[in-house]
Amino acid sequence: MSKKIEVRAVMSGVFYRKPSPEEPTYVEVGTEVKKNQVLGLLETMKVFQKVKCPVDGKVAEILVENETPLKDGDIIFVIETE
Repeated sequence: MSKKIEVRAVMSGVFYRKPSPEEPTYVEVGTEVKKNQVLGLLETMKVFQKVKCPVDGKVAEILVENETPLKDGDIIFVIETE
């Protein structure tokens, strides 16, 4: 039976789905992910924090677009685990 885990913003800031404008996104829906794998970046006051996956699983949902302003606690991803 699979379980869904929410990945939330740990602080307010701007969310980025890719490391730079010319590079591909870190993950897409359906991507198999490992614990501590980088899913995206959150920028606050020119400081970038990596958004890491808390578990092994698969990306079930991506709830925000690239360059979206987020508040602390906003859900960014839903990860499905076995």
